[in-house]
Amino acid sequence: MKLVTYQQNQELNLGILIDDFIYNLNSLDARIPNSLLTLLQGGNEALALVREIELALRTGKIKADGIGYSDAYGLLQAPIPNPTSCRDGYAFRQHVASARRNRGVPMIPEFDQYPIFYFTNHNAIQGPGELSFMPDHFQKLDFELEVAIVVGKKGRNLKASEADSYIAGYMIMNDMSARTLQMEEMLLNLGPAKGKDFSTVIGPWFVTPDDLADYLVAPKENHVGNAYNLTMKCWVNEVLVSEGNMADMDWTFAEILERCSYGVDIFPGDVIGSGTVGTGCFLELNGTGVLNDKGFKPQWLQPEDVVKMEITGLGTLVNTIKKEASDWSILALKKK
Repeated sequence: MKLVTYQQNQELNLGILIDDFIYNLNSLDARIPNSLLTLLQGGNEALALVREIELALRTGKIKADGIGYSDAYGLLQAPIPNPTSCRDGYAFRQHVASARRNRGVPMIPEFDQYPIFYFTNHNAIQGPGELSFMPDHFQKLDFELEVAIVVGKKGRNLKASEADSYIAGYMIMNDMSARTLQMEEMLLNLGPAKGKDFSTVIGPWFVTPDDLADYLVAPKENHVGNAYNLTMKCWVNEVLVSEGNMADMDWTFAEILERCSYGVDIFPGDVIGSGTVGTGCFLELNGTGVLNDKGFKPQWLQPEDVVKMEITGLGTLVNTIKKEASDWSILALKKK
């Protein structure tokens, strides 16, 4: 089941995507809320109503006019525009090892001992379309190619062996990063904060786990939880810059949820990212390029760049980078 959030007549609507057409769920059944967050908070009963509608549409029991997906892409918002929280993990060993090698430091052994995450700004969620950033963000502006989950039910002290049942669905995530801000603040061993808090992009769809069942594979050795053979790609201005696979996650989402929920509640609508796939950002790609060729010219995102991410089964997320008409700089406020 694929769900989308789209704007029409000045309202946000929850739609179901079937055979390249979007159908407004609330107009088909008034009991279905017009928000993915509210739907998830309604639990299994609310989701069952959506599945009934999906079956009725597919079998022709219900006749309805849908909006063509290609026509509606410009209307799409983040599938869950107002998540209850947003965390991001660090699950791909290849990314971590490459980034550390490029900085001339050894792989940190703690990576293999426990999964980690940080909280980012759940009020800075964005979806497909234009992304507008401040001048300081363009000091080494970067994309990060990731997968994200949305929690479907409240839980606490989960075990990894049961945690997959708490995942309501999956999405593409682009964890936008302002590397100059990030690296300066993390010298103080706190963060990331301002380097990350301005934009986390998700979309274009929310996909339930049953839709991905054909892609299930075994997790890495000595790990627990579902893994998926989903190809992950990113293009910048139609040039392929990154390619990986969700199956390369060393820590599974089940294991990340186990840690997230220790001693605290997780809630329906919590968003959790995987962390960057190997080769999934310019920070890593630039470091590798310079390491292999001293004449390599680093690349960062620029105004008017088009970033396109595609993950098997999760759709294609396209964003155009814009620059705010402002000269306001927090980097310029540093004390001497």
